[in-house]
Amino acid sequence: MDHEVRITLRLPADLHEWLVSQAKTARRSLNSEIVYRLESERATVEAETESP
Repeated sequence: MDHEVRITLRLPADLHEWLVSQAKTARRSLNSEIVYRLESERATVEAETESP
């Protein structure tokens, strides 16, 4: 990451609990889990956009 931006994010409690659980399973911080999932989704969308 070249530049980081700090944001405040409001999540439904059940989504937060699920993300915390997923992060623990993957041995990542909650922040890292959210970034990992967003980057993965972005890569998927970009790949779909590039395909004819």
